[in-house]
Amino acid sequence: MLRKSLLSVALGLPVLLGAFAPAAFAGDIVDTAVKAGDFKTLVTALQATGLDKTLKTKGPFTVFAPTDEAFKKLPPGTLDALLKDKAKLTKILTYHVVSGKVLSSALKPGSVKTVEGAPVKVQIEGGKVEVNEAYVTKADITADNGVIHVIDSVLLPPEGGAMKGSN
Repeated sequence: MLRKSLLSVALGLPVLLGAFAPAAFAGDIVDTAVKAGDFKTLVTALQATGLDKTLKTKGPFTVFAPTDEAFKKLPPGTLDALLKDKAKLTKILTYHVVSGKVLSSALKPGSVKTVEGAPVKVQIEGGKVEVNEAYVTKADITADNGVIHVIDSVLLPPEGGAMKGSN
């Protein structure tokens, strides 16, 4: 009897784990970021610029999304100043977005044009993906209208041709 119980538990385990396994969040890029919980600052910035409405449209979009911790790496006062400068904040946020749905398996080393217009430089070495100077810490969070790749730094658009990150 014990063997039958263990077998039925073991057979039912994948079904049970499937119910609790992390799955892609259903919803658009913004809803997915909100549900993930690590992007409160990003969502606030998107709302401040109105870009949240754009990222709720059909897309598809690929977003290199800095976490709340990534925003904390910016010099003190920078975020507050950016939230008051809608044009500059929009430029920075659109520099994190690429048109189309680009999963990590399709990422290739080289330049990738952002919605902002300037390219980001993608490097892949030893299984690690680097975008400018930010590392992808989690890839392929899928949304209904695209994909999010979590990065550990805020990307800053080039000034005078030099690509930067907030590391």
